Amino acid sequence: MNKIVLLVEDDYALAMGTTYTLKAEGYVVLHAKTLAEARRILFDRDSEDGLENNERTAPDLILLDVMLPDGDGFSFMEEIMEREMDIPVVFSTAVGDEANIVRGLDLGADDYITKPYKVKEMLSRIAAVLRRQERARKMAMRYAGKEEKVAVGSNIPADDTISFGSHRYSISAFRLYKGDETVECTPAELRLLREFLINKGVVITRNQLMERLYDTENVFIDDNTLSVYIKRLRDKLGEDSIYIKTVKGIGYRFED
Repeated sequence: MNKIVLLVEDDYALAMGTTYTLKAEGYVVLHAKTLAEARRILFDRDSEDGLENNERTAPDLILLDVMLPDGDGFSFMEEIMEREMDIPVVFSTAVGDEANIVRGLDLGADDYITKPYKVKEMLSRIAAVLRRQERARKMAMRYAGKEEKVAVGSNIPADDTISFGSHRYSISAFRLYKGDETVECTPAELRLLREFLINKGVVITRNQLMERLYDTENVFIDDNTLSVYIKRLRDKLGEDSIYIKTVKGIGYRFED
């Protein structure tokens, strides 16, 4: 089945060009010019295009512009996260707009692309995000016992919940808990923590982390970005960050 992309973009020329390119690659494209149209497609029960009314229109990925006529894309991203919808988001922003890039990633976006974007780069980023999403879903199914074989499993208990210090990480739920409270983390931070937990006691190099988090292409994350993710994860773990050990000149090892 062809993948569905929800394109939220008000620039007519850019939207038409992007739609043409995506369709030429076999994608089905749903185009929304405003946040109101995007919300109608995803959330409106009464709309014939609404996701909850017609699952056939559920997008596999959202390509989201930051600046739109009726608001910014960040508010739409927040709504998606609040509803816990398992739909990856790639947002587009102006070249060099570091503040918006950081804000989007912090809100949970899976990747970003800067305008004016190149066709091949856009297609490559979308394909990579979809591959990561598919791999994450398969891993969650395996760890939840829905498949007979588990690819990685020496450190995964039967109930798929891994505890350390005052925290608990549920692989199938893709959530981190401290006591009874959910610790707010971005998808990238949760994927990073998962890699540490399923490889307890094993030294993981920085290159391995970048490859495992973002496929094997090592294109969409650089060394500095990985450092930022690790720092933010440690900050959120507080005292339990001591379990993430730095192996000087090599990488990291999780020890409890």
